[in-house]
Amino acid sequence: MLLAREFPGRPVQVRWSRYDELTWAPFGSAMVAEVAATVDNDGRVSSWQYDVWSQGHASRPGYAGVPGLLAGTHLADPLPAPPAVDPPPAGGGGTVRNGLPIYEVGPMRITGHRLLRAPLRTSAMRALGAHLNVFAIESFLDEVAATVGADPLEFRLAHLRDVRGRAVLEAAAAAAGWGEPIAEGLGRGLGFARYKDGGAYCAVVAEVEAVSDVRLQRLTVAVDVGRVVNPDGVCNQIEGGATQAASWTLKERVRFDRRRVTSRDWESYPILRFSEAPLIDVHLLDRPDQPSVGSGEAAQGPTAAAIGNAIAAAVGVRVRDLPLTTEAVVAAIEQNNN
Repeated sequence: MLLAREFPGRPVQVRWSRYDELTWAPFGSAMVAEVAATVDNDGRVSSWQYDVWSQGHASRPGYAGVPGLLAGTHLADPLPAPPAVDPPPAGGGGTVRNGLPIYEVGPMRITGHRLLRAPLRTSAMRALGAHLNVFAIESFLDEVAATVGADPLEFRLAHLRDVRGRAVLEAAAAAAGWGEPIAEGLGRGLGFARYKDGGAYCAVVAEVEAVSDVRLQRLTVAVDVGRVVNPDGVCNQIEGGATQAASWTLKERVRFDRRRVTSRDWESYPILRFSEAPLIDVHLLDRPDQPSVGSGEAAQGPTAAAIGNAIAAAVGVRVRDLPLTTEAVVAAIEQNNN
């Protein structure tokens, strides 16, 4: 835009390199969540507290009533560049998207904290805050289940009245062979959510091998999107979302120093390779009596949670900081042994 302004009436070609794209584009917001709960004498969750911090998840041009163009901030008289905002609750929210657990956990306090100053520009990453929120909630549920000596699936079902949600959980578990013996060094983990609290139900069972390194072998997914109009379309969306979420969860991290973004290519910003992509088995629960809802972002959070819970089941140690790299798992094991 600035080059075109300097040469009015003449065509200007601007070509961004991969370096430019990976260092100048906005990123998904950094997020931190803290979860606390109480458990009664019957082993049921009796209260729930959840705090999540985030930078905001929307800075698209014009969203906050300003141009919001990166080039505008480089003018001699720069245009305003307000911090990223969040979509309204009616639109699913941003920082607290899927921050409300679907389970019956007694009195709840859910608080979203939005940071107004941050070193990097942020905007809408697929699923917005649901990726981290579901990961945190579902990971914590597994920890509580372990504390009271309950099976993670049975523990969820004991706290869930939603009939459609129960059916999705049970379908994914049955298809994945939940409860059947598993080889040493392997772990199964479960993740579940209803996207934006009113969209698609999605349950994921991940199977992870954690011997010499962390390898995601299989994802079994059950999804309820209401009435299924195009089964292939739904499966494609769920498979794509699960694959992308697996890459986020196991590989992807923006790196930067005090001056610039340093993850500027596929070596410094690795993504899941074809050889690392898991088998994905999707099961659709058709509800022809229910309205159709979107499927595009339903798998992000449950996939991340399932992978995290599977790694914890495989190695006996939980890693809470994404991405769940082999190095992070080894460090957690060493810390646990010291």
